[in-house]
Amino acid sequence: MADLKRRVPMHSLRYFISMVGLFSKSGLLPWYARNPPGWSQLFLGTVCKGDFTHVIATKCQKGQKSQKKPSHLGPLDGSWQERLADVVTPLWRLSYEEQLKVKFEAQKKILQRLESYIQMLNGVNVTTAVPKSESLPCLLHPIIPSPVINGYRNKSTFSVNRGPDGNPKTVGYYLGTWRDGNIVCVRSNNLKNIPEKHSQVAQYYEVFLRQSPLEPCLVFHEGGYWRELIVRTNSQGDTMAIITFHPQKLSQEELHVQKETVKEFFIRGPGAACDLTSLYFQESTMTRCSHQQSPYQLLFGEPYIFEELLSLKIRISPDAFFQINTAGAEMLYRTVGELTGVNSDTILLDICCGTGVIGLSLAQHTSQVLGIELVEQAVEDARWTAAFNGITNSEFHTGRAEKILPGLLKSKEDGQSVVAVVNPARAGLHYKVIQAIRNCRAIRTLVFVSCKLHGESTRNVIELCCPPDPAKKLLGEPFVLQQAVPVDLFPHTPHCELVLLFTR
Repeated sequence: MADLKRRVPMHSLRYFISMVGLFSKSGLLPWYARNPPGWSQLFLGTVCKGDFTHVIATKCQKGQKSQKKPSHLGPLDGSWQERLADVVTPLWRLSYEEQLKVKFEAQKKILQRLESYIQMLNGVNVTTAVPKSESLPCLLHPIIPSPVINGYRNKSTFSVNRGPDGNPKTVGYYLGTWRDGNIVCVRSNNLKNIPEKHSQVAQYYEVFLRQSPLEPCLVFHEGGYWRELIVRTNSQGDTMAIITFHPQKLSQEELHVQKETVKEFFIRGPGAACDLTSLYFQESTMTRCSHQQSPYQLLFGEPYIFEELLSLKIRISPDAFFQINTAGAEMLYRTVGELTGVNSDTILLDICCGTGVIGLSLAQHTSQVLGIELVEQAVEDARWTAAFNGITNSEFHTGRAEKILPGLLKSKEDGQSVVAVVNPARAGLHYKVIQAIRNCRAIRTLVFVSCKLHGESTRNVIELCCPPDPAKKLLGEPFVLQQAVPVDLFPHTPHCELVLLFTR
């Protein structure tokens, strides 16, 4: 801990200028704008027809190098960049075909475990769509691959801490754990899932920090000012940067000086090379602050970035959730749309809707779209997107789903069919949301999207499928899991979206 408190001598302006020159000469900073890789309609058709069956038909070979995690962070474990890649993108050493095999087998095991839970629950036998010898609760489709494999992230969050050389003003990703006290911050230059543009902005932020007289905030409650950096981009090449800053006891006048300094750096200083579309500044006195708790302050540029997806122009605020793989998200949302089976008599209920893309993309096929989202900025984005694209049969509600949903569903018991789509955070759905869905007789179809079907999300699925339980206020007819479709939005990592179709 004493080492964390140790101060490193401040860099002079001369050293700052020499650093910029060094980065430029070494080729680390320039970034060449390029259009994101596209994909042909032929490829899309191939994916939808499930021709990747051969990719996932056999198990991944055991003993792959990338599956090994470093046991310590000593100097003999390879380069810092390789060790970071092994932590952030553990599958990066495998071909993409092999990655898909690993992920498919992982999703299969998740479903097998889920089946055993449901079977054990009061002796319930769930109707299966595959032979019982497979021990799966439903039909498992081949995995849908990501159209873009490298540099696919449209949002990256960079931390500030001590680098391998001990400099506390290093911007990158963490190696080690806080518990073990061996945190090291490593630059992201060689991570396959991070676009060059994101790494470029991070490196210039590091250059700025190293010439700033203010110390970084390494441990939240131990002082310091400069904190994390978030970079968001779209497929048109626009770039939004968000800097988080702990104000400590600075006066408003002193805060204004810091905001003007960082603004000048990215407009007319070395950071102008990043060609930012917008720069936000957030004064955060907590580990995490929402826009409502501490508003994002626009220092310059456009307040939003926009994305084209599923024939919609979508507005994205700095605080709004948007799937981090834009091309993969289109595949995901198309899959969700096909599974919902909505028609002109259907009300589509989009729970945890983010910027509303799923519901709005299906609005023309439904009688009404009802969206619920916690983040107010995201709801404002959804309303703007609906208005801009001429969608008039949608309404979006701000707040916690467990508070809004029960009242919203009370008026939907008049015989009109309701299809629900839920895309919760990793923590899963609140139990009151599950209660409301189970107890609404109008909901006959449910599509559940999960990037991590563990813990609370597993409990969600079990409570959707279990027999009526008055003690848990689960009174409605249980759902039956019919189909599962893995969709890869996160190449080089073990993560995968799993789309589940329930009916009753």
